[in-house]
Amino acid sequence: MSMTVLTVDDSRTMRDMLKLALSEAGYNVIQAEDGIHGLEVLQGSSPDVIITDINMPRMDGFGFIEGVRRDDTYRAVPILVLTTESDAEKKSRARAAGATGWIVKPFDRAKLVDAIRRVAA
Repeated sequence: MSMTVLTVDDSRTMRDMLKLALSEAGYNVIQAEDGIHGLEVLQGSSPDVIITDINMPRMDGFGFIEGVRRDDTYRAVPILVLTTESDAEKKSRARAAGATGWIVKPFDRAKLVDAIRRVAA
C-alpha cells in the first residue's frame, strides 16, 4: 500500500514539482495552497507525512504546524518543512512548533524521497 503525502505550498509551480516527484516515487499526493487550506484538507484525510512551506499567505507554515499538532489525530504524523529559508532561528521555531525535519528549496528529488522514507519509517 502506498503512503499518502500532504503538501502545503502557496506556489503552484512548487506544488506541481512536488506532485510529480512524489507520484513518480509511488506516493499518493494531496495538496493545499496555504496553512488554512492545509488544515481543511487534513480533516478529510490521513496523510503518512506532511510537507509544508513556511512563507504563505493567510496562515504561514508555523501556524499550520501548530494547528496540526493541536489535533491528537495528527500528533504523530511527521512534518517536513520545505522552504527557501535556512536560518537557525526559523529552524528552531519550526521544531518548537512540532516540525520533524527541514529541507531547503530547491529540493533534490532523491533527498526529498529519502527524507520522507526516514521520517515515515
